[in-house]
Amino acid sequence: MAADIADSDLTPLRVTRAEPIADGISLFELRHPDGADLPEFTAGAHLAVRVPSGLIRKYSLCNDPDERDRYCIAVKREAHENSGSTSLIDGARVGDMLPASAPRNNFALAKSPAGYTFIAGGIGITPIMAMIRHLSNTGITPFKLYYCTRNPQATAFREELTAPPFKARVVLHHDGGDPDRALDLWPILERPKGHVYCCGPRPMMQAVRDMTGHWSPSAVHFEAFSEPARRAANDRPFQVCLARSGDLVNVPVGITILEALRAHGLAVPSSCESGTCGTCRTRLMSGEADHRDLVLSEHEHADTIMVCVSRARSDQITIDR
Repeated sequence: MAADIADSDLTPLRVTRAEPIADGISLFELRHPDGADLPEFTAGAHLAVRVPSGLIRKYSLCNDPDERDRYCIAVKREAHENSGSTSLIDGARVGDMLPASAPRNNFALAKSPAGYTFIAGGIGITPIMAMIRHLSNTGITPFKLYYCTRNPQATAFREELTAPPFKARVVLHHDGGDPDRALDLWPILERPKGHVYCCGPRPMMQAVRDMTGHWSPSAVHFEAFSEPARRAANDRPFQVCLARSGDLVNVPVGITILEALRAHGLAVPSSCESGTCGTCRTRLMSGEADHRDLVLSEHEHADTIMVCVSRARSDQITIDR
């Protein structure tokens, strides 16, 4: 995940562990260079880290939130060579200093006496590891984790998840890269109970979104570990009419509504910029939206839009700005 963070918001942390934990996935442990306690974090939180190439990327914390002496992140090598993760895996070594932000949480663990269902795919396990570690420490609230990967070798934290205290609460599913062998999520989600937390590839999260339409929207939570595609084959330019001023804002292909509004001089709140947190929720007053978020329920589509990822099907939409 990319991040727009000022240098003044970053504190150098020392790399005290850097090692592979699965095929293409490495774990990094970061500590204060003076051994001081780090700012506390809650399960589901992430850090913004400046990687050796200079890029700033967000990574979910995967260690126990009760730990104050270290932050742990697990990073998957991305396919393109210039990615932040490739730079981190290839360029960061034990003893190096990496500037990092204070923890921030867009995927916080809500109270759920009825329990939790966690669904993770690939590197999407990282924020959920912090959650199940926290819940295991409390020992009060029940949970079940369904973790989907290509094969055992690509499964991060496999040894830990197949041993107590997690073993009885974790289902590992390997599909070999074959969509026809994907885990059937419907029996898991058919009956609403407690809260669902899902982090993984976008098709998996969309499937969970589709299967939880009968759940309360407040009980279903998503976190994206990669940015949505900047372009789709059917994308075309459109205009956004600002209802309060009457101004028209052009939104070209490859530019989000959020970016266009900011270029027009509007201060629009956002956080994840992947359509999963709901911060940029905006009232849609007219026009047809092309909804691409994982937050809105079907009945909200008529009058709400997430401007960080969604676009327009009509030539113009009007929003409450």
